[in-house]
Amino acid sequence: MGVHNQKFAISEPLDIGQPETGRFEPEGAASLPVVPAALLDRIFKHLNAEERALALQHRLVPVAWLPHTILYADASASPLSRNSDARWPVVARIHPHEFERAVRRNWRRSLARRAAYGLVVKAPSFSARAGLPGILQILPIIVAVVLVCMLLPFASVADIAGLIASSFFLGIIWLRLLAISEKGEAKPDEPEMDDTRLPTYSVLVPLFRETRVLPQILRALLCLNYPTDKLDIKLILEETDTGMKRALARFKLPPQFEVLVVPAGTPQTKPRALNYALHFARGSLLTIYDAEDIPEPMQLRQAARRFANSPTSLACLQAELAFYNSNENWLTQQFTIEYAVLFKLMLPSLAKLNWPLPLGGTSNHFRIEILRAAGGWDAHNVTEDADLGIRLARLGYTVATLCSITYEEASSTPRNWLKQRARWLKGFLITWLVHMRRPRLLHNEIGTGGFLVMQASLLGVVASAVLHPLFILLLGWKLSHGGFATHGIQALFDCYFVALIPVSWLVMMLASARALNAKGIHGWTGSLFTVPIYWLCISAAGLLALWEFFRAPFHWNKTQHGVSRLMQASPQARKSASIFRPGSA
Repeated sequence: MGVHNQKFAISEPLDIGQPETGRFEPEGAASLPVVPAALLDRIFKHLNAEERALALQHRLVPVAWLPHTILYADASASPLSRNSDARWPVVARIHPHEFERAVRRNWRRSLARRAAYGLVVKAPSFSARAGLPGILQILPIIVAVVLVCMLLPFASVADIAGLIASSFFLGIIWLRLLAISEKGEAKPDEPEMDDTRLPTYSVLVPLFRETRVLPQILRALLCLNYPTDKLDIKLILEETDTGMKRALARFKLPPQFEVLVVPAGTPQTKPRALNYALHFARGSLLTIYDAEDIPEPMQLRQAARRFANSPTSLACLQAELAFYNSNENWLTQQFTIEYAVLFKLMLPSLAKLNWPLPLGGTSNHFRIEILRAAGGWDAHNVTEDADLGIRLARLGYTVATLCSITYEEASSTPRNWLKQRARWLKGFLITWLVHMRRPRLLHNEIGTGGFLVMQASLLGVVASAVLHPLFILLLGWKLSHGGFATHGIQALFDCYFVALIPVSWLVMMLASARALNAKGIHGWTGSLFTVPIYWLCISAAGLLALWEFFRAPFHWNKTQHGVSRLMQASPQARKSASIFRPGSA
């Protein structure tokens, strides 16, 4: 079901609620005694880890410890509704605002510290913050010297260096051919689940300077087809983002929404914000949506059914990402082609072979217990999604794809696209370095196929982006100067180097054509034949990524959303845009 058929198309006016006035008071809560605010600090200081987790996730605070039971005070919107639950007998209430203030006073620093450094403490080998072993930094040089010494009698140093560098292109070619040849995962036929059997679902939505698209994401979240009493939506704001706080304060949100404010601190990254919100998530399943996302309304139900009918080793489901402004210009068309290859061909093929998946940054659905056991996200990695996909594979869990689409805004301006792509490539390099600290252990954990996939999908993508212009210059120089050998091993080297780049382009264009066909997009011949030009744009982003890697490895390049011409058009123009019509992208 596409976005063009849904009632939450962005052309329609938003009707979320009236501006909030007055103080909140839970309905019917007057029959329960109120815990004094002055007493909360004393209670909070004596809670153990399990009791603190219960307080954060379910707003249930122990207030009395009897010989055979514990009595609780409830800080949720409807305390009386849980009186019948024998597990948590509620005998008092806490005003939600007082509870939130007490959390900030007592646990603010510890929660912020765990959000930033929890993975560093729990599993330092998985965190980019822990640094890199010295031997790994010079390992590529050692390998190159050994190969040159072995092959020097048969070829020049330049040819040997080119042969080593070309291995990255071969990795990309192999991934594309794998995606073309594999059919991907079969769509499972799963029975419908009654609302009473659906689990509580937490939805994390990090919002940082996203006032332009705030109405759009709120509307999309309101249109999720899932029981509201089992929805736990966390809108995550940064403490310093006053503009976002003002914008969100205009709306009186329904009970399934909760606003969390992440304490100021470093690194100020999306994964740090997600880790902070993870402390408060009360669902057994969890997903992430970005500020500009428009998920299909049935996505949560589909994911819940898939998890219910899958082995417990299935840790994550990755939904397909697509763009609602794919036809805006040449850049958005190229971005659409790239995402089509990734989400229509490559990820389903890797999932079918049970190889590691570099997750997308949004619409990945988790079993929350596994996510917490894995350490959450690495706050010091700017591609926390790809890193988490590799880590889950190393820990023995599986990741699959979900046949549901989330629509996003493709970067439509060169500057915005360049900063976003540079962050991704920098993160791929950091992720590769983190997981290659102990290559032999990595190989044992994910197998030969998974090991090769990781090399190609992380280091191969970065290296091929940086080396692509150099190989084009080499090809042009040989063609213009007639520097081709006619016999011996040098002739083989020359033929190999001449064919490498054209073959790479051809395979990529074939994969792109197949992916577009799978999405029902036709008539993009010009965009397909200009894919090599797009690769040169990625090379510019690769050089910027290398510069940022050495200068500011943990800096997060913020992608600006709501800048598409479609978002700035009139409601009538948006409604008639081709991307919202059936059969379009």
